[in-house]
Amino acid sequence: MTFRQINPEDVAEPMGKIYSHGVIVPPGAELLFTAGQVAVRKDGTIPADFTDQAKQVWDNLFAILRDANMAVTDIVRMNAFVVGKENFPKYAEVRKSYIGTHRPASTAYFVPALVRPEMLIEVEIIAAKKR
Repeated sequence: MTFRQINPEDVAEPMGKIYSHGVIVPPGAELLFTAGQVAVRKDGTIPADFTDQAKQVWDNLFAILRDANMAVTDIVRMNAFVVGKENFPKYAEVRKSYIGTHRPASTAYFVPALVRPEMLIEVEIIAAKKR
């Protein structure tokens, strides 16, 4: 879906140009709000490695998008919760490998922990698609 990116000239460019400051969703779009996705595989296991967890999170998000007949380009907003600031570069690399040059409005948070101690990343998205 095509949405309008808002990046005003009188506001600093988005850091790294990997997101948009704002996004306008066209009227009549169907919205998908995901719960925060963590790196739980279908069999209930959780990868130990941060990069593998990040990939599993994005695999889960893409499965939800597919089930809703949506694609990565329909993502308009994302929030990422990363345990340990040292993991952020790994998160950014995995994120780029999944969403490419797509630039939704985005916020990342460094958090001390998630709901289970072995979980290192959680991502939630909002997607929009014309009906």
